[in-house]
Amino acid sequence: MQVRVGTVGGRVAVAAAVAMLLGGCAGTADDDGKTSAGKSADAEGTAAGDTGKKATAAARGGTLGPAGSACELPVSFDTAKGWKPKAVDAEKELAQLSEGEDADLAGELAAAMLRQGPVTAACEIDAKPSGAIGFLRVWKGKPGDADAGGVLRAFVAAEEGAGKAEYRSFKTGGGVPAVEVEYVSTNKLLEETKKESAFAVGTPDGPVVLHLGGMDTQEHEEMLPAFELAKQTLKLS
Repeated sequence: MQVRVGTVGGRVAVAAAVAMLLGGCAGTADDDGKTSAGKSADAEGTAAGDTGKKATAAARGGTLGPAGSACELPVSFDTAKGWKPKAVDAEKELAQLSEGEDADLAGELAAAMLRQGPVTAACEIDAKPSGAIGFLRVWKGKPGDADAGGVLRAFVAAEEGAGKAEYRSFKTGGGVPAVEVEYVSTNKLLEETKKESAFAVGTPDGPVVLHLGGMDTQEHEEMLPAFELAKQTLKLS
């Protein structure tokens, strides 16, 4: 991904460029239109947790994580049919944005999008090709920080406006111990609140967090089958 920040327009140009980074990391859309997001949810599955709760899993589109896949990760999991994955090199993006005028502002804005708590962005899976507006994003931490629960709590705490978090432990379909959270995030500027979901696992290469946002709560709930698919299929690479 190439993001160039020019000097024309000063800080406005910088903010606009960073807002484009990662296709809108806050989970907002870059299209005006919105279509049904339920197209990929045509297969049934059981949530890979200890509650016995029934959940719908999306139809499988591909697998991420192994060498040669769109995103090489410490874990592997299936992605929903029609969703488009793209690797994110957070350090490279931050380095590019730190050059030129307004570097301090660019770095501050980019850091908020590329880093959240103890983890950095590693991959984003775009739901737009399937008709939804949102992303399933993968974040990675440094080796040694393998406490999934602690990492997930720090991840949520680092998100401005996050609250009403509910955590639970479970095992993924691949047998990996994990911690899941459901919470709400509030945009004070827009005075809007929406649901968010995430889960974290520990690996020998560091913790991994998968986060599902969405433009609003309805969009989020319509994309949950893709989130469930990841939970049910995730295993260590």
